[in-house]
Amino acid sequence: MTLPLVRLPEGWAPAPASLEGRVVLVTGACGGLGSAVARAASRAGATVVITGRRKRQLEQLYDAMVGEGLPEPIIHPLDLEAATPTDYEALADGLERDFGRLDGIVHAAASFKELTPLSVHKPDDWLRVMHVNVSAPFALTQACMPLLTRAPDSAAVFVIDNPELVQRAHWGAYGVSKAALERLVEILHQETEATPLRAHALLPAPMRTTLRRAAYFGEDTTIQPLPDATADVVVHLLGEQGKAARGAALDLRVQA
Repeated sequence: MTLPLVRLPEGWAPAPASLEGRVVLVTGACGGLGSAVARAASRAGATVVITGRRKRQLEQLYDAMVGEGLPEPIIHPLDLEAATPTDYEALADGLERDFGRLDGIVHAAASFKELTPLSVHKPDDWLRVMHVNVSAPFALTQACMPLLTRAPDSAAVFVIDNPELVQRAHWGAYGVSKAALERLVEILHQETEATPLRAHALLPAPMRTTLRRAAYFGEDTTIQPLPDATADVVVHLLGEQGKAARGAALDLRVQA
């Protein structure tokens, strides 16, 4: 672990309307954490732009959020496996055209196929995981940096994973990608320290998600909490109250 670890302030609770007037982009919005973040950011007052590779699933999330009485999110399909720099630039241009601002990005998208030894790790799977988990967050953040640095206060939140676990055998490209993502946050922080853009890493506790089911196929994942509480912490990082965690990894794991 290269980033400093920080914890939530004692007695912390979600601040109502903490994202009022802000525009927030969420990748992997159809996933467990991504959809929870979209809802939480919307409840906190943000205009939420949801991205994912399947338009139908984005539409289902849109319908669900509207059905819950939340403000309408904006749908922008984006397949991180196939996206090019031109696609990221087009997304940034669309945000500039439609809103004139961007106040936060949450990189909730992640690619994980299976635990496998390096000796039989399929190169295509390796490249796909590294692209979705590292190259795509870099390229999207870079495309949006002019908007993010123009905002009075903005945040880019990158979701990492337990380094004590994913550095072990068989975690393959996923483990390597999360280490690389951590370094990306560290470098981005150093390069933006004097700007309004804050770089954050989030280290969640176990959650009930599709990715966890794939990695822990023998576990009863229903014993794990839904991602809702973690999503509230993402909102904390996106707002001004998250400034204390700038350039660090906010650790949500249970303390021994």
